[in-house]
Amino acid sequence: MSTPPSPPGAARTDGSSVQIGALVPLTRPGWVEAGRHVLAGLELAVREVNDSGGIGGRPLELLVRDTAADPQRAAAAVDELAQLGVSAVVGEYHSVVARAAAARADALGLPFLCSSAVLDALTEQPTQWVARLSPPQSRGWQVYADFLIGAGHSRIAVAAQPSVYWAAGTRILRDYLAPRGGTVIELDMGALAPTEVCDELVDQRATALLLLVGHPEPAVPIVKSVRRDHRVADILIGAPAGQPEFAEWATLLGEDSAAIPFLRYLPERLSPLGVRVETALRERLAEAPCFVAFEGYDTITVLAGALRSHGTDRARIAESWPHAGVEGTRGKIQFSRTPGISVWQWAWPPVQVVDRDPEEPDRFRILHTG
Repeated sequence: MSTPPSPPGAARTDGSSVQIGALVPLTRPGWVEAGRHVLAGLELAVREVNDSGGIGGRPLELLVRDTAADPQRAAAAVDELAQLGVSAVVGEYHSVVARAAAARADALGLPFLCSSAVLDALTEQPTQWVARLSPPQSRGWQVYADFLIGAGHSRIAVAAQPSVYWAAGTRILRDYLAPRGGTVIELDMGALAPTEVCDELVDQRATALLLLVGHPEPAVPIVKSVRRDHRVADILIGAPAGQPEFAEWATLLGEDSAAIPFLRYLPERLSPLGVRVETALRERLAEAPCFVAFEGYDTITVLAGALRSHGTDRARIAESWPHAGVEGTRGKIQFSRTPGISVWQWAWPPVQVVDRDPEEPDRFRILHTG
C-alpha cells in the first residue's frame, strides 16, 4: 500500500522516488481508528510535499506496513523496509510496538521518526537513530495526575491489563500522586470480570477509576457496568491513554461515552497551518481528525525538512534531528536530549485533558492543560 501518485507535473522526477516506510495499526487487535488517522496525516503531508516539488525534484513515496499492534510484526516490517532501501521509517501508535520497531531501527542504523507512541523507554539505550514527536508518557500522565488532584480525587483505582505500557502508566501515577496524598489501587483485569469492578470500587472507597485496558474490549463493558451501578454513580471514569478520542467510542457507548477525561496533544488554538490541515484532514477522513492525524502530518513535515537539508543518506538524516526547527500544526518542532528519555525528543508538545460534553458528545471540553 502506498500513497496515490501525485498529479502530473507536481514534482520533477528522475525516475526514482524517495521511499519512506510507514508503520501503522490497520487491523485488529490494533486500534484501527488511530492507525487510520495517523495514516491520513502522513499521506496528506506526502501529497503536499510532492505538490511543492518533492525532495530535490524526486517524489516522496510511502511504503505502508500494517503492524496490527504486534511488536514482532513491526520488527519484521522494519527489516523488510530496510532491505527495500527506504531512507527512514515513520509512524506507529502503540508504544510496545513502537519500542520493538525502534530497537530494530537502531540495530540496523535506520532513522525512525516516531509519530504517536509515548512509552518513555522507547529504546533500552540512548540512540542517535530515533526521534519522537509525541510527549513521553511520564509528562502526559503527570499532567493527568495534576488534573485528578485538582478535581479532588485521592483514592484512584486503575483497571489494568498486563502490559509494559499499562504498568509504566500505573507506576507514573503512583510515584507522582503518593507525595501529594494520593493512593493508587490496582484492579487486575486478568482476574476480574467487568461486572466485578464495581464491587472492588465500593470496597476500596475509590472516587476515580482509570481504564488502563484495551479498546473496545474490555474498556466498553467496564464503562457500561460502572454507569449502570447506582453504588458508584458519582465515580469519575478516566482514560488517560485516549480511548474516548475516537468516534467508535461514542458509537459503542452513546451517552455513556461522555464525561470520561483523556489525554490529547493539541494546543488550545491551532495555528493557521493547523487550521488549514484540519480542514484537509476532515475532508480526507470524512470526520473530524483526532490529534494523531496531526502527529502524522507533522512527522512528514519534519522528515521532509531533513531530507531537503541533509539529503537521503540514512546517517545524515539521523544527524539532522538536533538541528530541526520546523513549524508544525501544533507549534515549532525541535528535538533535544531529555533526562530519562533515550531518543531525540520534541520538548514539548502541548498536552490537554479533555472529555466529551454530556450535552453534546461530539464536542470536546478542555478540562486542564499542562
